This record gives sequence, structure tokens and C-alpha cells, in this order.
Amino acid sequence: MPRFAANLSMLFTDVPFLERFARAAKAGFKGVEFLFPYDFPAQRLAEELHRHDLTQVLFNLPPGDFANGERGLAAVPGRQAEFRASVDLAIDYALALGCTRLHAMAGLLADPGQRPAALNCYRENLRYAAERLHAHDLMLLVEPINNRSIPHYILNQQAEAHALVSELGLANLRVQMDFFHAQIMEGDLATTFRRYQATIGHVQIAGVPDRHEPDSGEINYPFLFQLLDDCGYTGWVGCEYQPRGRTEDGLGWMQGIDQG
Repeated sequence: MPRFAANLSMLFTDVPFLERFARAAKAGFKGVEFLFPYDFPAQRLAEELHRHDLTQVLFNLPPGDFANGERGLAAVPGRQAEFRASVDLAIDYALALGCTRLHAMAGLLADPGQRPAALNCYRENLRYAAERLHAHDLMLLVEPINNRSIPHYILNQQAEAHALVSELGLANLRVQMDFFHAQIMEGDLATTFRRYQATIGHVQIAGVPDRHEPDSGEINYPFLFQLLDDCGYTGWVGCEYQPRGRTEDGLGWMQGIDQG
């Protein structure tokens, strides 16, 4: 069955961030992901991973001013120098943490008339980032995000993301398929996964519509977990959801699944 990674930005949030590694390991997770590592020295995070025998699965490049609403720089014209600096910083962290996948958030597009310029910037920045990551055997990810959770996000549809990957033809560029976002925007999850599996580099899950545990709502996760297994998906599945209460109290959906 799939290997599940705890998203430490959203799970175990009743304790400080550095204490969440221990909680994740105790709960049975073998891998972790999170949004951003940059508030902590890389070596300090690496110590927690080593102490609890955890694999760092994924994190995001610096997104700009996240606290003030920015959601990525990759498709924001005029911020190319800042984006390139963010790539170098993320690589440093990835190498220290043994993380092989980095997600470049695209950013927001309030003016549809600027979309061509934004997409040109996006292509340019993805080429640069993929080349820099390739030198270190790292994978670059793009992720379609639903426009309810993040209005004006520039990349929303699976087909659009995979077309971009195909167009650029970069060996280490893949799509991060979050079933939560994909269900809200388009549904048809099983067929979509099968269609694009070759260029899917990471999967994430959450219940729809409320982004709680994947044990209720409109997505049949047991079916999708079996689908991933049947399709031979060997990557991690990131648990990027907001628990209804204490994280451990909502992990019944994971019982009986081998995390070895």
C-alpha cells in the first residue's frame, strides 16, 4: 500500500514545529513533508530526521512574502532574481535534509491580461530551476492548486500542468497531484491519475470539501489507495490535511496499512 508522509505544517500542530517529528514517528509515519524549512537551521532539522529515522519527502521553494499573501515567485514577472536566489537556498536545504523533491509555487495572477507574460516567466524560471536541481539529482515539481483555497493562483488544472511539463521536456520536472485540489477543480481522479502517471512526481491527500482527514467526504480514498498500488505508484503520499482535532485521534484511516 502507499507510503504516507506526515505534513508537519498541518499535522501535530498542538506542539511546536520541532516536536512534530517525534510525534509523526510515534504515530507510525516513516516520511515527513512540510511547506517551508527556512525558519530553522538545516542542520537542526536534519538532526530531528535522523533521531526519529524519518525521510524528508518534500518541501517548497521560498514563496516570497507568504505572511502577506504571496504564494510563490515562479510565474511573477520582475522577480526572477529573487526566484533564482530562492532556488539556491532550497537546494542547500534539500542536500542537508536528504530531500529529493522540491515544489516551486507559481504565484498569483490578479490581472488575466498579464497571463501570457506570467506564463513566459514561469517557463523561463522552471527551466532555470530544473537545470540547477538536475546537477544535484533533485526533482522539481509544479502543482495545480484550486482557486477556492488560493484565489488567483496561476496553475489550476492537471491537464495544464502536464502540458507544461511536456512542452518544456525537462527530465526532472514533474507534477505534484494533490487529490484535494484536483477533486475541487475537475474530479475524475482515477482516470486523471492513470492518464498522467508518467509525469506525476508526488501525490497528496485530504478530504473534500473541508480538507480534513481522508476518511469522509466525497473522495473514496480506499479505492484510490488501491488504485495507486495497482498502478505501481512507488512514491510517497503526503498527508496535507487539517485534522478535526488531535492528529493521532484521526489516524484510524491509516490503521492496517504497512508503512515499512
